[in-house]
Amino acid sequence: MKVSVPLAFISVVIIWSTTPLAIKWSSINGYFLFGVTTRMILAGILAVLIVYLLRIPYRLDARARITYIASGLGIYGAMLFSYWGSLYISSGWISVIFGTSPIITGILAWLFLGEKLTHFRIFGLLLGLLGLGTIFLQSTHLTDTAILGVSLIILGVISQTSTAVWLKKINAQQHGLVMTTGGLWVSIPLFLLTALLFSEPVPILEEIPLQAAGAIIYLAIFGSLLGFSLYYFLIHALEASTVSLITLITPVTALLLGMWFNNEAISTHVIIGTACILLGLISFQWGDKLRRTHTMRS
Repeated sequence: MKVSVPLAFISVVIIWSTTPLAIKWSSINGYFLFGVTTRMILAGILAVLIVYLLRIPYRLDARARITYIASGLGIYGAMLFSYWGSLYISSGWISVIFGTSPIITGILAWLFLGEKLTHFRIFGLLLGLLGLGTIFLQSTHLTDTAILGVSLIILGVISQTSTAVWLKKINAQQHGLVMTTGGLWVSIPLFLLTALLFSEPVPILEEIPLQAAGAIIYLAIFGSLLGFSLYYFLIHALEASTVSLITLITPVTALLLGMWFNNEAISTHVIIGTACILLGLISFQWGDKLRRTHTMRS
């Protein structure tokens, strides 16, 4: 089946924009481990079925196993801190902070993969840090829990980006859906163990709000499976700079969705911080390319 590139791009934007809000809705009575663990189990079962039905080769050699472990640890860290942090800050903030992922990935790639860190990228990094600092300043005007929420989301970003660099270093050349499937099943025991250690109560079926149940199912199908699969498809179908436009669009749309559907206020600090992060992403992703284009025209 041929996939439309524009439709895939729009779908990923929608999924990434709605994921932070769905994460907040999936937490039941202030507890988040049930929501994230249930999501991963559902996504893991569906992923195995899809890989089997599509007859995608599933490797089990040493490099492939390391890939699954790396992917699983990344999923576990990113999701654990994201769900935990969502208890304390708005869904829009989550998306804005995750918007710094390309910048943090670039720094880690410079440290561990030897990729160049140009002047435009350094400038973009500084702007991104300024944006995060502005959001932190806003959180200090609220409560200590807001600072905790921002800190947890940053840990989630670091978990996700460090895994991306690790996977690139391994270079196992695995199919995206297979890599996601293996990672999900590595992360599931970790989530179950975490829930056991924290002794979080498991709600009975009647106690689960319809909104939370719908959010968990949505995240399992769209957030975990369709979103990842379409994103990997876009990486192969488009230039990296085009795909990275998603990270510029989703923070803004997520802020608006949080305001419209969850009554989340957007303060001046958040607007300024978001603007700095988006400008930093532009400099980091396209600064050198724009400079080369200008030089050639001159």
